[in-house]
Amino acid sequence: MKLISYNVNGIRSAITKGFIDWLKEENPDIIGLQEVKAEQKDIDSAIFKDLGYELYWNPAVKKGYSGVAILTKIKPKSLKYGMGLSKYDDEGRVLQADFDGFSFISSYFPSGTTGDIRQQFKYEFLDDLYGYIKDLKKTNPTLILSGDYNICHKPIDIHNPVSNKNSSGFLPEERAWMDKFTESGFIDTFRYFNSSPHQYSWWSFRANARAKNLGWRIDYHMATKELQNRLKSAVILQEIKHSDHCPIVLEIE
Repeated sequence: MKLISYNVNGIRSAITKGFIDWLKEENPDIIGLQEVKAEQKDIDSAIFKDLGYELYWNPAVKKGYSGVAILTKIKPKSLKYGMGLSKYDDEGRVLQADFDGFSFISSYFPSGTTGDIRQQFKYEFLDDLYGYIKDLKKTNPTLILSGDYNICHKPIDIHNPVSNKNSSGFLPEERAWMDKFTESGFIDTFRYFNSSPHQYSWWSFRANARAKNLGWRIDYHMATKELQNRLKSAVILQEIKHSDHCPIVLEIE
């Protein structure tokens, strides 16, 4: 089974850049999208349904902002929209689909790059999400939390760890949260299979960063250790360019 996570930075923009043709060729069973920046009614759902996907959408209240979605060829047993906390749910940050054998969450963590207020909001989200996921694991032990975490975990995950040590997304507090999260029983599936450097999932639009591969790895498929024996492969599709992010792939039995 092939699972993909992809921050599309606007689904309508991605569609104009060939997203549909790529999706048809890549043919994942399930794809979680982040930063869709649209409501479902704003796109032609038929183009996805023609490829065999059912669409589940959790947009932000604010138009053209944030929002997550799940497209799946396998019908979920159940769905949950949000975390039950309106300050995050109004921004469309979490969508959960439960299947036989595992639960899949498409998540879009807040960015703190616009200043102290949003950085504090990010810290609050991290704390609340940690507690939420800890409770969820009690009933859903085979869980995959996928999406844009807006955090590089380790120096290998960022092109210049020294110059970015004070940058949101690579702050000590954020990285410590990633330590705590993985130590709580989650596997960084990409690093489970791949220990090589220069593997990134996001690049700034500035300074020709993508062409120079001056990137950050901030998108993850985190799987609970109960799924370890079912993990088959994990890759980053750096050559795919519908967004400032690229898709990440996880294959499970």
